[in-house]
This record gives sequence, structure tokens and C-alpha cells, in this order.
Amino acid sequence: MICVTLQNKSLEEILAALDQTAPALEMAEIRLDRCPLDEEDIETLFSSSDTPLVATCRASSPEMPWQAAEKKLLAAIRAGAAYADLEIEAPPQVGKKIRRACSEYGVTMIRSCHYFEDMPARETLREAVQQCSRFGGEIVKIVGTARSEADCARILSLYKDARSHCFNTAPERLIAFAMGEPGRPSRIECLKQGAPFTYAALTEGEAAAPGQQTYSEMSLAVYGDRTFLEGSARLNMPASKSFAQRAILAATLAEGTSELRGYSPCGDSEAALTVAKALGAKVEIVSGNNHRKVLRITGSDRDGTPDQINVGESGLLTRLMIPIVAVHNKIPVRIDGCGTLLNRPLKDASEIMAHFGTLLRPAYASGNPDELHVPLTVQGPLLPGRADFSGRNGSQLISGLLTALPLLPEDSMLEIREPKSIPYMFITLDVLRKFGIRIGSEMEGDDEFLESQNWGHCTGITFRIQGGQRYRAASFDIEGDWSAAANFLVAGAVFGKARLEGLDTTSLQADISIMDILMEAGASLSQLEAEDGGHSGTITVQRAPLQAFDTDLANCPDLFPIVSILAAFCSGRSHIQGFKRLAGKESDRGAAILNMLAQMGVDAFAEGDMMSITGEALAGRCLNGRLLRGGSYTSSRDHRMVMALQVASLGADGPIEIDDTACVAKSFPDFQRTFDTLATG
Repeated sequence: MICVTLQNKSLEEILAALDQTAPALEMAEIRLDRCPLDEEDIETLFSSSDTPLVATCRASSPEMPWQAAEKKLLAAIRAGAAYADLEIEAPPQVGKKIRRACSEYGVTMIRSCHYFEDMPARETLREAVQQCSRFGGEIVKIVGTARSEADCARILSLYKDARSHCFNTAPERLIAFAMGEPGRPSRIECLKQGAPFTYAALTEGEAAAPGQQTYSEMSLAVYGDRTFLEGSARLNMPASKSFAQRAILAATLAEGTSELRGYSPCGDSEAALTVAKALGAKVEIVSGNNHRKVLRITGSDRDGTPDQINVGESGLLTRLMIPIVAVHNKIPVRIDGCGTLLNRPLKDASEIMAHFGTLLRPAYASGNPDELHVPLTVQGPLLPGRADFSGRNGSQLISGLLTALPLLPEDSMLEIREPKSIPYMFITLDVLRKFGIRIGSEMEGDDEFLESQNWGHCTGITFRIQGGQRYRAASFDIEGDWSAAANFLVAGAVFGKARLEGLDTTSLQADISIMDILMEAGASLSQLEAEDGGHSGTITVQRAPLQAFDTDLANCPDLFPIVSILAAFCSGRSHIQGFKRLAGKESDRGAAILNMLAQMGVDAFAEGDMMSITGEALAGRCLNGRLLRGGSYTSSRDHRMVMALQVASLGADGPIEIDDTACVAKSFPDFQRTFDTLATG
């Protein structure tokens, strides 16, 4: 990325430069020692800008001693600076205070060392890297003055040293280039070598150091004629189908008429409405705003279910309905479906349902009872009881039991070992609570879980379900879908800027984890408060230097395709746990992702439950001729793969053609229109 140095400017002039420069600034360094900004100005600037800002304040004159520089830097850190740059010459007590503040406020600390007179020996440069790293430099910046090509080569050799592990600083954490006219090429070469960003002047005559090129010159040299996402349009996210399907079924079981606001049609949710009607519910769809509608569902008064239902292509709906159709029915009920669902195994379903007296069989006599798929028959009735079983194959059938068991006359208990997709179980509890159903839960784990309350360390969950409960009609808003939003958030983080509406930042949806992943990777994220004071204000994500990350997607496997694309543009090697969860999705999603990345030219492999991806920043890919490869790709009939491929096309060296985009209608029929809105601004 290219960081523009802004100096000798008032607050108003800085804000104008951030808002009006074309092309839009990727990031900016604010020279607090050269700009006439008081603490109130600093607060305004660093708290209001979505552009990643570097706060730099040199103690360069009697008017700016270290005490004054420290005060300005601390003000910027507290106000929201993305980076704070401190010279290695700073007094130790100043370094400790800035380092402590950076840690407290989540600001990346840059320790820099400048040689303004010459270019020292290679060993001296190495020692400077080690010193800057030792004294808090998460990013190390080493700059010398070049008088020859040899001087440039010497400082750029630090990247070779970094790759050879001569010191602890990785290439993607090192900014090393030369000042002076002979050093001009090194300001771009450092990006090719892996630097997170380099520096440019805003315009001619505003260079902060000899040899600094203008932003427009450098942008053309790095990116050519590539355009970036402007993020001018606010994108409305669809309703969460996970919430919608659960709410539709709960409303079908409820007495009275429920109103579900914010519904947006998709294949899986429409299948749930078809099932609701088959069960005897009355469904009315009323027009709403932004392609989202209001559902009015009057619960079924039938005692029993039809002998056949169709769940479309929805694995969730299948597993929710298995216990529900077994509640009253003593005759077999056939569950039909279509598409990829017919090849997706229902692992452990027969064993789990047997605990409650319900038998599952293949619909056809020739079917293998040990490899259960849709179509199948369900032989009830469902019986109350206590069961202890593994949740290693997912949460969906457990959610079905949580929905059905409260309707039985006696109490039940579920003891789940090795739980997976834990957030989705609690989404179920949240939806059921809105309809008057109360279920007790208790989570278990080791000391690390007790301390962190991180669901990834949970080893067991007990659900206590009181029998004899009844569903009551409810009225509420369906949450926006974080699974869909993840694609646009990644697009903005890598390729420019995106603004999203309709997302609850307090959501229980597992895929809200994309926010944590993006922040760990270094993306710039902000949220405007909603007009009603709620938790669904505009979320803005903007490009920033992206670094490799480690994450566990065992509880949110739907994020794998788009997170793998994110990792391809994050410098370094990213590690993603939860790979084994992907085999039973719409495709063998793990194999599909690895095949996609290999075709794109991305170094990736899986070992056990871990997928590892070696990424490179967009600037480095442009300069090194390593953009993702365009061409013909398969979606594997998987809607998540389609969305990830579309985002990847923004960083490809040619068009990406997808063999089947229609499958995206399963979760987000309006995806292409929304993506086109993002791409065109």
C-alpha cells in the first residue's frame, strides 16, 4: 500500500485531502510535528477518518521536544490512530509510555531508524532492525540516504536477511528503503519485497524527504490502471436464512399470528415456507423496504403432519424437520429434497434419533441404512428422554430436537459432547425464547474456557428441556445475514472500501467472527450508530495493510471460502482450523477450496484439521505479476464458492468465469446485483 505523508496542513486541509484526493488515499501519515494541530484537532482527525492513519511526531526542534511529541502521539493513539511511529532515538521512558498506550488501544507500533547523512554498513542496518524490534516495533522502519545503486541494494538486502531469519522481523513487518534521488526506485521495490506499505508525497513540492514521489505517480507505477472499490453505495444485507428458517418453523408451531419483519426470499427460506404451508400454517407476505418483506404466519391447528414434505436443498431444514415431524406422527413421514442435498450424508442422525424412539430409514428399499441421505422416512412418535451423544457432526439436528422436545408432555435432557457450530444452537434458543419456549443450558470446558468463555474451548453442553410447553405467536425483526456480509467485508478490506447496512453487531450468528478475523488481519473497520440507537448501524471497511492471521472456523465453516480469498491477499502464511468440517457441505468444500486456490496460483495445503495459505499483498501481487489467475472455474454447485469467486475476480489478471452462478439463489438471490453495486460504486 501507499502511505501519503501529510505535513504543514491545518485540520481542514488534512480532512479535505483525505476526502477529495483522486484516486482516494489508501492511508496517510500525519506529521504531528509539522502540522499546527492542538489536542482537540488531533481527537477530531483520528476519531473521524475511515482512512488508516499513521501518527508520527519527531522531536526535531526546541519547539517540539520529546515531552511535547509524546503528548501529541498519546492523543492520536487514544483517538483512534491505526499506527504510531516512534523514532528509536526516543528516550526510554517515552518509548515505554507509547508502547503501553499502543497495546492498550490496539494500535500498531512502528519503531523507525533514519540515517539522514549516509547509508551505513549492512551489519549496522541489521543491528538497527533488531533494536527497533526489541523495543516494541511491531513494524520496523529502516531508512538511509542513498548516493548510489549499491546503497539501495544494501538496504533492500534486509528483505533477504528477513527471509533467511537473520532477525525476528518478517519481510511483511519491515519497511526498508532509501532516501535521495538514487533511492527513488527502492520506495517501490520494497513493496515487491513484501513491505506492508511505502511513503509518497501528496503533490509535487510536498515531499517529506528527498526522492519521495507523488501519490499519483506511485499509484500508477504500483497498480497501473486498476480501480478500487469506492464504497459510496450502502449495501443492504439479506435476512439471515439461519434465523429465518428457525423463526418460520417456530411461527408454524405457535398459536396465533406471528409477524417476522425484514424477510428476504432465498431458496432455503422459501423451502421453509413451503414446509410451513404443508404443515397447515397460513402464510402472508407483505411488501417492505429494500427488497425485504414482512411475513405473517398463522400457526397450524393440525394435530399431526402430512405423510410427505419437501425441504428443497436445505440441510438445515432437513435436520430441523426430522424431530418436528416425529412429534405426533406414528405413521412414516417421507422427507424429500433436491439438488446437492441428495448426496449429503446425514451423519449420526439415525443413532441420535434412536435415543428418542424415532427410526430413520432410506426412502427406497435399495438404500443403504448405514449411509443415510434424503429422501428418507421418519417413523415416530418422538419420545421424551435423556440422551448423551457427540455433536462432532454439527448442530442442526440438535437444533431440531431443541425445537421439538418442548412440545412433549415430559421433560428431556441433551448432553452434548464435542459440540460443533455452537453459536447456531444458541441462535435456536434465542429464536425459541421469542416464541415463549424456555430451555436451560450449561456449558463445560477446561480452565482456558472458564477464563476466556471462548466457544472454541467448550467441551460439552447440557440442555434441560421442560416438557408441556406451547409456542406463542411473536413479532420481531429477522437479523441481517453475516454469512453474506462476509463477502462484501472482505472485498472492501482488500480492494477498496465497502459500507454495509442491516447487520446486528451483537448477533449470535457464528459468521460475525469475520469482524474479528478482519481486525486481526489489520483491516480498517468502523461503525456508525443506528438512528434508533440500536446495534445495526452502517459498518464501513476500508483497505489497510493486511497481515497473515490464525483463526478457527470450526464453529463457522461457511466462512471458509471467503476467508481463504482474504488469506491469499494477507502477507505471510495464514492458518485456518476447522478444515474437517467442510466435507459434508453443498460440495466437498475443502477440496473445492484447495482446487480453486491451486488454479489461482495460491500456495495452499491442508494437513489434518488445518488449512495453511501463503498470501501476498495486492500491491506485491501487482508488482510481481502474481495476481490471481483468471479463467474458467467451477462453483461445485456451492453458493458460498460462487460468492468467494466473485470477490476473487477483483484481484485476478483476467475475467473469472463461473460455470454455475444460479446456485447462489440458495441463500442470496440478489447477490449479483448487490456485488455489481459495490463494484460500480
